[in-house]
Amino acid sequence: MLQKLMKYRRDLHRIPEIGFALDETVAYVRRVLAPLACEVFSPIPGAVCAYFDRGQAQTVAFRADMDALPVEEKTGAAYASAHAGRMHACGHDGHMSMLLCLAERVDAQKDLPNNVLLIFQPAEETTGGARDICQTGLLERYRVKAIFAIHVFPDIPAGALRASPGPMMAKTGIVDVEIEGKSAHVSRAEEGADALYAGALWLCRAYDMVKTALPEEEKRVLCFGCMQSGTVQNALSAHTVLSGTLRSYAEETHAFLFARLRQIADGVERETGCRFSLSLSEGYPPVRNDEALFARVTEHLGADAPRPIDAPSLAGEDFSFYQKRVPGVFFMLGTGRTTPLHADTFDFDESILLEGVRLFERLLTI
Repeated sequence: MLQKLMKYRRDLHRIPEIGFALDETVAYVRRVLAPLACEVFSPIPGAVCAYFDRGQAQTVAFRADMDALPVEEKTGAAYASAHAGRMHACGHDGHMSMLLCLAERVDAQKDLPNNVLLIFQPAEETTGGARDICQTGLLERYRVKAIFAIHVFPDIPAGALRASPGPMMAKTGIVDVEIEGKSAHVSRAEEGADALYAGALWLCRAYDMVKTALPEEEKRVLCFGCMQSGTVQNALSAHTVLSGTLRSYAEETHAFLFARLRQIADGVERETGCRFSLSLSEGYPPVRNDEALFARVTEHLGADAPRPIDAPSLAGEDFSFYQKRVPGVFFMLGTGRTTPLHADTFDFDESILLEGVRLFERLLTI
């Protein structure tokens, strides 16, 4: 199995593609699945599913994301990306490889207590391909009772699996702020409304609010990586734009914090005479492992059950869309390395993927 995992992963690593435009990747996955006794289909463009009908009333599903990142690879590996400016820097090549090997294992097992649905999904890194797949009714049509996924993660021992009930990853959302003021020469500043000052005042108050509005143990983060304002050094800015991200582990926390951001904007409007417009994107829901399913998984695996995570991650993952439809459990698989996800030097030893396939295979009978 290791030789197959290495081949699949390195073949896929060479052909990274972005978003939904995954023609080479989809063709590769379909070629591997073609000899197997399963229904292969695409519920949406850029996706591939394999359904193994075992004549059972319910189905267990497994998800692998397929898209890469707009990153220029610098690993120097013999199997490095053949596509300039694109790289599998988040381990999705490994995720696909595990699911392809699982497909071959399922094909050899005709007597299973569940049907099996494998979902190879596009656009996890961009617009959330999981949401589009869910909207097709796929999970309901194939009577999915549980769904599982694995993501490789640095800073966890090589081959070690981690998971906990409840929060695993954050709800994400993009906060966009637009401020309209009135430009005036600095010599007549009292005639204007300084959108730059208004933006800076709002930003400082927003950061202070997020730190103090909730108990410390209720993790959240608000960070603005982009602020643009003004045109020249001797005139008040008439327009300021900020763009950032809000992350927490609960939908309610997001709603509460965004309402407070609006309240702060109202106050700064009254003080400065500038007009604020705020928006919060839908983003990805929080990844929350279903407690009842997690308990079943733990009992089913016994001594081999994954150890709990040290703390949830503030990264986002669109696996959460599946979990809003059916019970799901998301696992982290350690790379044993410190190179972070999305780095241009991200790489890992394929032997860790064996543990993922073994876990998935045991979950076929849950």
